[in-house]
Amino acid sequence: MDPSDLYQKTIEELFHTLGTSANGLSSSEAGRRQEQFGPNAIEEKEGSPLLKLLFYFWGPIPWMIEIAALLSFFLRHFADCILISSLLFINGLIRYFEEKQAGNALQALRRNLALRALVKRDGTWQEIEATLLVPGDIIRLRIGNLIPADAKLISEGALSVDQSTVTGESLPVSKEKGDLLYSGSVVKRGEMEALIVATGKKSFMGKTAELVLKAGAPSHFQRAVLQIGKFLILLSLSLVFLIIAIQLSRGESFFIIAEFVLVLLIASIPVALPAILSVTMALGALRLSRMQALVTKLESIEEMAGIDTLCSDKTGTLTENRLQWIDTFLSPSATKEELSTAAAGSCRKEDKDPIDLAILEYAKEPRQIRFTPFDPTAKRASGTILTEEQREVEVTKGAPQVVLTLSQPGKEERATMERRIDLWAEKGYRTLGVARKENEQWKLLGLIALADPLRADAKETIARAKEHGITIKMVTGDHSAIAKDTLENLGLGTKIITAAGLQETEIEKIDGFAEVVPEHKLQIVDALQKRGHLVGMTGDGVNDAPALKQADVGIAVHPSTDAARAAAALVLTKPGLSVIIKAIEEARCIFERMQSYAIYRIAETVRIIFFITSCILIYNFYPITPLMIIMLALLNDIPLLSIAYDNTSIDQNPVRWKMQQIIIIAALLGALGVIESFLLLFLLKSFTSLTLSALQSAFFLKLSVAGHQTLFVARTKNAFYRPPYPSLILLIAILATQTVAALITGFGLLITALPWHLIGLIWIYTLTWIFFIDRLKILTWKKIVDTP
Repeated sequence: MDPSDLYQKTIEELFHTLGTSANGLSSSEAGRRQEQFGPNAIEEKEGSPLLKLLFYFWGPIPWMIEIAALLSFFLRHFADCILISSLLFINGLIRYFEEKQAGNALQALRRNLALRALVKRDGTWQEIEATLLVPGDIIRLRIGNLIPADAKLISEGALSVDQSTVTGESLPVSKEKGDLLYSGSVVKRGEMEALIVATGKKSFMGKTAELVLKAGAPSHFQRAVLQIGKFLILLSLSLVFLIIAIQLSRGESFFIIAEFVLVLLIASIPVALPAILSVTMALGALRLSRMQALVTKLESIEEMAGIDTLCSDKTGTLTENRLQWIDTFLSPSATKEELSTAAAGSCRKEDKDPIDLAILEYAKEPRQIRFTPFDPTAKRASGTILTEEQREVEVTKGAPQVVLTLSQPGKEERATMERRIDLWAEKGYRTLGVARKENEQWKLLGLIALADPLRADAKETIARAKEHGITIKMVTGDHSAIAKDTLENLGLGTKIITAAGLQETEIEKIDGFAEVVPEHKLQIVDALQKRGHLVGMTGDGVNDAPALKQADVGIAVHPSTDAARAAAALVLTKPGLSVIIKAIEEARCIFERMQSYAIYRIAETVRIIFFITSCILIYNFYPITPLMIIMLALLNDIPLLSIAYDNTSIDQNPVRWKMQQIIIIAALLGALGVIESFLLLFLLKSFTSLTLSALQSAFFLKLSVAGHQTLFVARTKNAFYRPPYPSLILLIAILATQTVAALITGFGLLITALPWHLIGLIWIYTLTWIFFIDRLKILTWKKIVDTP
């Protein structure tokens, strides 16, 4: 049967349906059911590490790089083959090792199952591994036990159960005979027997694991890299085929054409694009780790920069996931000291009861002589304390209606108390009544309100998130009254719906969602993503794991369960939410660096391949040699790994890959670079008597110098000479490579030497152009900035 049907049955019906009794199963029957239902564990599907590694070498860009490497090998250009293969392999390894831990959610959920359980088999109690439990088993639960499977309580008594990491409810829940317990919950108080109803993947936690397995959103970063790669590859191949056709028609040797086409492809195909972007993100992940935020999936850094909606779990994320004494309502004849002393006197610290701990944190613990634990029938706990006058006084605390009945206050006072109880109930507070015995009569001292307090930095973090263009939506398993009060205290609004209203409501207009289960959290994230939002999800419990994995960026706050950490893309290692904003700011800086390189890479491809193709078609000569193209690729791309250290501005709004804008800017910079090169060609042909080889050296220098100047223009939407200035590391790397290019040209290393004055003139020429190109770039950005 479906476990959800079993959950609704009475104890007697379950005994009949599951073929068991209060004496449990026999060992032979348990063994048979073990074969039928399988182990009480979450199945773990491990993929081959080799296949996972090979995945990073599969796709349009890797294919083209691999083809280029093979062509280099067959044409005996072994140095080129080694260089290309190394870049491809480095990129694959970076991504493989950085993301190795991203798929551990199922394993972590499995570890949340209890290791051992006390079960009744063959009529006797025995301790066995929790994985051997089957539906129909009878187990005994005690304080501190992790509940090993979904079960229904069958004995008399009461349990206090913390199921916050399963359902998201912030307060411990009282459970009595006939109530259902979820696997993964923790017994905080009491001892009872229970009937196992569902195990393994059929349990509540098992269903959560299935959701984690199904969850997952495609990476915008992967799509962006693929778009850039496709654009450059198609552009390059189109012009390469044109060159081959024209040169063959002119009688050029096929092997000469093939050799030139190979190196041209190496220069134009983004061989280093994946590696540079991966290194940029990996170094960004290292910086985030120093901020106590660990990245488990590299692409999440780029996704984080674009988050516009943050779905925040309430319990343990916006609140501290503990009870706190937050309000007091005194009886007219009582003092606050009398009430707090009586409340503390009916607590016992060593029991570690959440309610008792909240009271004892607030009130001074008196000298206690006797203590009677909470009785689920009487619904109160009592104690006898010794006053300063060495007088014994009996005190009690418990359900407010019970304490009111016990103390019998006047009609007017009772009505006042009941109004206060109703008011606190609307806010979702847990209310306790407190009384003291005087002259054999109970005297009402007042009421205590307990609630899960907000984190100290929650309001500030939410305000900063709004400043960064991020909408906050609260998602919780708590009752709507508790959720609404939390929303109001945080200043997030008042529009809140329960899980039942998810299908009918416009999700974007809602401030918070209450009484949700993992399936609902997944629905919320998925619905927002379908409406075009980049969604971040914070959480700390098992119940958050599926939504954390489905979100564009899942954020496990501290402290969190293994399941939440493994499903998340970002794991916080210190309490509080403020690090999330720092992480988003860092992610937006990283995004700016990646976008700068993407614009530069496209512009460079357009500039080089269009200029070379045009020279071949119009003048029937090669403006640079194959060797020069290889040196250009080295001088241009290798130092650009330092772009990962560049200074950038922080956009105050979420940022995304807008390929139309990127291609327009890149095409503009590339086209202006082609015009710049042709004008230089005209000037050199008209006013100098350079040989063909010297002319090629001049263009090698020009393309090298102007290339990195293009990066200075591409890295900012503002004037290149205004802040943020290039980082010292980037500046040194570029100046060093340009010095190398000048020395190669000046001393004639592997190419024809040029006079130093001509080298200086080429530098001045390119520097003059950079101001003109930069001005057109600024005007173009202003025109297209609102383009979707």
